[in-house]
Amino acid sequence: MDVLALMPILATLTNLGKAMGFGLAVGLGALGTAIGVAIIFSTMIQSSARQPEAKPELRGTMWLGFALTEAVIFYALVGGILLTFLV
Repeated sequence: MDVLALMPILATLTNLGKAMGFGLAVGLGALGTAIGVAIIFSTMIQSSARQPEAKPELRGTMWLGFALTEAVIFYALVGGILLTFLV
């Protein structure tokens, strides 16, 4: 078979691979973020239930952990965009 005849098929497979890579990068990043946020808030609820007087001291740490965990999805999104457009 001629190489020029295979070019549209190879281009389609390349785009498919890029789309799958983007979906996996963002999907796995979102999964990790969801698990991390669930752990943070469940631990905060348990800590508040055990020691209600420590709740104000724990709140700042909880929000800092939440913000840092949420940043993971943005890294995954940027990685997926780089994978899609630069590879």
